[in-house]
Amino acid sequence: MLYEKIKLWDEHPEAELISYVPDMTAELKLPPRRTVIVFPGGGYHFLSDREAEPIAFQFMAAGFNAFILRYSVARQITPWAPQIEAALAVKYVRENAERYNTDPDKIFVCGFSAGGHLAASCATLWHEPEVQAFMGDAPEGINRPTGSILSYPVITLVKNKHKGSFVNLTGQEDPTPDSIGRFALDRSVDGTTPPAFLWHTFADATVPVECSLLYASALAAHGIPFEAHIFPAGHHGLSLANEFVASGKEANILPHVQCWIDLAVNWVRDFQ
Repeated sequence: MLYEKIKLWDEHPEAELISYVPDMTAELKLPPRRTVIVFPGGGYHFLSDREAEPIAFQFMAAGFNAFILRYSVARQITPWAPQIEAALAVKYVRENAERYNTDPDKIFVCGFSAGGHLAASCATLWHEPEVQAFMGDAPEGINRPTGSILSYPVITLVKNKHKGSFVNLTGQEDPTPDSIGRFALDRSVDGTTPPAFLWHTFADATVPVECSLLYASALAAHGIPFEAHIFPAGHHGLSLANEFVASGKEANILPHVQCWIDLAVNWVRDFQ
């Protein structure tokens, strides 16, 4: 397996892209594979291990290449740093498609909570000047993902909950309406935004389900296809909702929710 830790830019050496890619040999020759880049959550304050390797392993087992982006968080964040790192990650995988036996037209991002905000940022803010300044002379759209998988994503500030994500992202103890609005991603959807797969629980008291509903509504308004699943029960941060990621907590095991990963795998596999 090609397991590598790739530094994306000198200004933020803590940002790493980690590859989980089958090693091609003379005996093992596979056609170019679809790829999923995983963005763990953690409120832009830390990176959740429960939403990192366990997710990458699931996509690998399904026949995809997988990467994990360990992006800048907390005091490491400078303006737009996580968004730039996400764009650089997509750009890197696409530019190195042959080396990783990747289909450059099928590169997806998958994020959880604040990582879902970052994945949705990658899908909606890919053409913003703050991001494009780091794309050099690469072809336009090289950092645009093919699609996004958004798991209980932060999209905008709803009911003044999950405010900490915007505090960490903006570096402002009391983020201004303009700062929040700049990263309110339902407002950033346009005709260039790629399709999305979303899932959330209705009972999520940390990041309200309205976040996913607002994003889905914005996609619909622009005629962009999406698949959305709202499960009635389950708290925030379920990851795979199984024993492997439960951390010994029974409340983290919800068999009814566990199907989301199979649905997401089928969505990526069937994507045209």
